[in-house]
Amino acid sequence: MTISVSRSLGQKYAFVVVGVIFLALLVSAGRASAPGVLLLPLENTFGWSRGVISFSAGLGIFLYGLTGPFAAASMQTFGIRRTVMGALALMALATFTSGFMSEPWHLIVTWGIVAGIAGGGLAIVLAGTIANRWFTTHRGLVMGLLTASTATGTLLFLPGLAALAEYAGWRSVVWTVAGASALLIPLVWLLVPERPESIGILPYGATEAAPPAPPRGNPIVAAFKGLAMAVRSRDFWLLFATFFICGFTTNGLVGTHMIALCSDNGIPEVKAAGLLALMGFFDLFGTTASGWLTDRYDARKLLFAYYALRGLSLIYLPFSDFSFYGLSLFAVFYGLDWIATVPPTLKLTTQAFGDRDAPVVFGWIVAGHQLGAASAAVFAGVMREANGSYLEAFVIAGATGAVAAVLSLLIGRSRAGAVQLKAQAA
Repeated sequence: MTISVSRSLGQKYAFVVVGVIFLALLVSAGRASAPGVLLLPLENTFGWSRGVISFSAGLGIFLYGLTGPFAAASMQTFGIRRTVMGALALMALATFTSGFMSEPWHLIVTWGIVAGIAGGGLAIVLAGTIANRWFTTHRGLVMGLLTASTATGTLLFLPGLAALAEYAGWRSVVWTVAGASALLIPLVWLLVPERPESIGILPYGATEAAPPAPPRGNPIVAAFKGLAMAVRSRDFWLLFATFFICGFTTNGLVGTHMIALCSDNGIPEVKAAGLLALMGFFDLFGTTASGWLTDRYDARKLLFAYYALRGLSLIYLPFSDFSFYGLSLFAVFYGLDWIATVPPTLKLTTQAFGDRDAPVVFGWIVAGHQLGAASAAVFAGVMREANGSYLEAFVIAGATGAVAAVLSLLIGRSRAGAVQLKAQAA
């Protein structure tokens, strides 16, 4: 079926692959957003503290990121299709069995550990691998479109999941996520080849076939070799630091605690989920546009603008009146760059480390993102329990956005200076 369709579409078959991977990332985004919906229902049903539930969410986010570089190496060793199908199966199993939990450690094992590891196989590194393997032109745009699936997942899942939790109970939420994950497995098997050459076509925009990269062998060894090479680069640490702050200021903080923050201010859960969906709607356009801009403009300057805008938005939020207009203003400005940072970060990673090594190195940078997100999920929960308010957590997160904006401008400076000195010497 794949071969016959590819013959009729030619290089355009790359967009079929993008469509299937978009759906996989969308479902993964729905799974990742579910803890924000489940936080209050689990607190009310079992009497578990917000700190315990936040710890589970934070652990899941951290393992999601830590798995990324190993998933990237696994895609090069065992193939994209096997890695994605395995991740979807593991996610379906973990979320389904969580419907029977009754103790906090059940939540930590299913959503914190197993689902977190499964999510790592359906992370941003998957989008980066698809963009680099299937496209030689418009990579930024494709990366923007695929990472926008996270926003679309929020847009499609959150209001519905929040309504399910309110009217049918929290178990309906976890079983919905499990079912969606399982349904995608045969679609990936049928429509996602390993690479364009395996079905007789070239990557989109290519005029000649490039030799495939040799298999990396053991993916665990390959992932650590990539890390050992990357840590010697100043750019790696700058990219890691800025992406750590990216995670600290997005899914770990807002994705996990926004509904609870709104509840503290008298806004019902379903309406709060609608606010997150509105952010997702604007991010769908913002991240896709960011990919288009990344193909044309300096990625460092784009990151500076994104982080500065995000930091100001987070500082503004706790001081708003939580009215319809105040929250809508936040949703627009914050939503436009929720994950708009991904395409320029991938471009800078590819420029620094090359097409062959960039997927694994980017996986480690994404691990930094998720480490930041996990820190924010736990930090905000602890601050809320200690102070009875999220004020300090959001202001501190906003301040880190300003730090990331400045660091972004330093990426690539040492590399550019070395090139300039080499040219002068010649």
